[in-house]
Amino acid sequence: MRADPQGTRDRFPGFDVLGQARHWDRVTAEVVMARTRPPAPPRFFTGPEATCARALLNLLTGQDEQDGEPAVPVLEMVDSRLEAGETDGWRYDDMPEDGQAWRDTLAYLDADARQRCGTTFAAAPELDRLTMIQAVQDLKSADWHGLPAAHVWSLWTRYACTAFYAHPLAWAEIGFPGPAYPRGYKNAGVGRLEPFEVRDARPAEDPVKDGS
Repeated sequence: MRADPQGTRDRFPGFDVLGQARHWDRVTAEVVMARTRPPAPPRFFTGPEATCARALLNLLTGQDEQDGEPAVPVLEMVDSRLEAGETDGWRYDDMPEDGQAWRDTLAYLDADARQRCGTTFAAAPELDRLTMIQAVQDLKSADWHGLPAAHVWSLWTRYACTAFYAHPLAWAEIGFPGPAYPRGYKNAGVGRLEPFEVRDARPAEDPVKDGS
């Protein structure tokens, strides 16, 4: 899955999520539109950490910043949260505080990559990078560098998904017209659309399995 590929635009023909901004309340609209502007450079992660985190987060969200398609700046959004100390408000008792857990697990990914490929994680071939993060998921509750792998996977995916699906590019991918307030939604139910929604033109196609 890519952020706003041509295949996605074809799925919801004529749909423009930012065209709905006039129906959002002013504060919400300002917050959402700010996410579409060029992001600030990372301030929490060091240079090597940011390089590793970008490679990891782009794999987790199915993005390739080299393919010329618009991309959700997941790395910068995660970095901004950690710099501000905006965590989920909880953590597993067998994991460090989120910021430290990110630093530690990125270092472990680089260590795994050096052992496997002789490179950093970001510099490793994509197939090797995918194999390494899949290995973490497959360990489930078993140990990975002294941490429960399932809780590491939870950390990575929570932050990745929260950032990705907070951005209008991701909303465009799924035909989501944005916040309900103050306009609201009245046609509740599967397959029932609001007048401002666009029906999926290819509902039988799985965008993940089909690579679109």
